[in-house]
Amino acid sequence: MNALTASRPAVIICTSNLARATAFYRDTLGLSLVTEDACAAVFDLAGTELRVSLVAGFTPHEHTILGFRVPDVAAAVKALRDHGVTFNTYARFPHDDLGIVTLPGGATRVAWFQDPDGNVLSVTSLL
Repeated sequence: MNALTASRPAVIICTSNLARATAFYRDTLGLSLVTEDACAAVFDLAGTELRVSLVAGFTPHEHTILGFRVPDVAAAVKALRDHGVTFNTYARFPHDDLGIVTLPGGATRVAWFQDPDGNVLSVTSLL
């Protein structure tokens, strides 16, 4: 479909509490707030629009919905921990002391965390 090949993506994340989610994405994660209204907060994510939309009765998925590719996952984990972020551990993966998993093959490192609604986010770096 050629109509979409030149389009710019927008990422949409749902929240049941817009004020709380806005504070998390702006203050905890440090994303730049572009605009907000009663329905959503829009952030700039390296040139991509991240829209956090209010959805009544929202229930989060159990899988990762948004990943941040970073140059150094350990540094990102430490910085996020300094801002109060707690990282998830999963029994099926061996985590290091920071909660980072090195995926099979050894080229990818990832750590997962949640926003206040329980949306699973990640930081990932390639070795």
